[in-house]
Amino acid sequence: MSKTENMRKSIKAIVEKYHGEESSLIAILQDIQQEYNFLPKEALNLLSEETKMPLSRIYEVSTYYNSFSLTPRGRHVVQVCAGTACHIKGSPKLLSRVENELDIKCGETSEDLMFTLKDVRCLGCCSLAPVIKVDDHIYAYMTEDKIPEILESYRK
Repeated sequence: MSKTENMRKSIKAIVEKYHGEESSLIAILQDIQQEYNFLPKEALNLLSEETKMPLSRIYEVSTYYNSFSLTPRGRHVVQVCAGTACHIKGSPKLLSRVENELDIKCGETSEDLMFTLKDVRCLGCCSLAPVIKVDDHIYAYMTEDKIPEILESYRK
């Protein structure tokens, strides 16, 4: 089975899970992104075909929300909180250290597709500031010195 046929089968299964309802578009896009780690153009075209939803509507939603990515992301997404509490407690230095450790700038993905680095306005952990988040794990009371060890644990 070709890559396109596999993708078509996957998209069809995701759409069927939500009965193809346009009101489920965000959930469908989340499942597609979970499957491919980003929203491939080919998958969005297949989604449009499968649901008869205009491709422009699908792109409208997928580009509106920051959680969706139209470009390949790293296996691990590193988010450095830039909210007020974290900023005051040193998050700019944390971001700089992560950039240096990964040899990428904020918003970029490492060449090996292992890490994507983002800054976010608030992770909602102000009492634990400063924080970084890797995938679904929050690291509280962060210091620059802890970053290499944390990143190395994800490289393994």
